[in-house]
Amino acid sequence: MKQERNPYPMTSMNFTLPETLREYVEEQVTTGGYGTASEYLRELIREDRKQKAQEKLDALLLEGLNSGPGEEVTPEFWQRLRAELLERHAQRTKSA
Repeated sequence: MKQERNPYPMTSMNFTLPETLREYVEEQVTTGGYGTASEYLRELIREDRKQKAQEKLDALLLEGLNSGPGEEVTPEFWQRLRAELLERHAQRTKSA
């Protein structure tokens, strides 16, 4: 049987926790269905990354909402946008 390679090679980090936090982590491993403290910490980091990405998306959406009135996206809109982008590209190619 061929063994699959992990697409995410692992590396180690060592850190120090106060006793109360170490006990908390161990409790979460025991009661939360995690096999190891590492699994628990990886899950916390994944959730933090997901939350940060959601916060960034929310900020961008609010920026868009606050940027002024919207424009209806029609076939004509796409034609104008395409023509504008082609013109910009032609200008950059000409000046390069």
